[in-house]
Amino acid sequence: MTLVQRRPRRKIVAPPTAPGPIEGERLATALAALAASDADLARAIAEVGPPPPRSRPAGFASLLDIVLAQQVSTASFRAIAGRLVAAIGVVTPAGILSLSETELRAVGFSRQKTIYARGIAEAVAEGRLDLDAVARLDDEAAVAELVKLKGVGRWTAEIYLMFCLARPDILPAGDLALCEAARLVKRKRRRPDEAALRRMGRPWQPWRSVASRLLWHYYAVKVRRAVAPLPAAADETQPAVESNG
Repeated sequence: MTLVQRRPRRKIVAPPTAPGPIEGERLATALAALAASDADLARAIAEVGPPPPRSRPAGFASLLDIVLAQQVSTASFRAIAGRLVAAIGVVTPAGILSLSETELRAVGFSRQKTIYARGIAEAVAEGRLDLDAVARLDDEAAVAELVKLKGVGRWTAEIYLMFCLARPDILPAGDLALCEAARLVKRKRRRPDEAALRRMGRPWQPWRSVASRLLWHYYAVKVRRAVAPLPAAADETQPAVESNG
């Protein structure tokens, strides 16, 4: 009797059944589910309404934007992004690599972000990072692939999955502003740490991305300071957003 050897399962998964940004009816479904699972989120939705649209196309340019937006104001990020487009046009790995370190610094890149940007561009150009393949991985496998890049930590990877790949169940619990927003919504005396926020977020599955967007939106309305981690694209008409790196 011949035994058939089974191939090991791969981590690549099929595309989501409802691809594209989580907006419209899909967002309404998610918010209804969150409200049913968490009374505090239900109250937050009633007080501030749904979070504004926020998405970016998948790819190198958006990943670079997330890195550039860290620890700078929205105005600074947009100024740097504008000078970069003026210098190379469409933002591609080849375009980044065509600029010297001096030229990137003149655009507004810090020394560290110059190293990160060139490293990511080289990884894509050389085929060591295939962002189309990353988009077919499950969440944890995609994060693991992205964090191999210098300058890309778990937070950056999770933000890319949330806003660029429209993954519905991402909770970037290392985001301090998100932790503070959770404290406000949950009416806690102390801000939860990363582990506590992950525990808090278990009932929000499988819509933790939407819960995160709601928390950032709640904070923006109540404290009058927007803190969502990726500035709105130029064609999005919501308030400016400050990166919280």
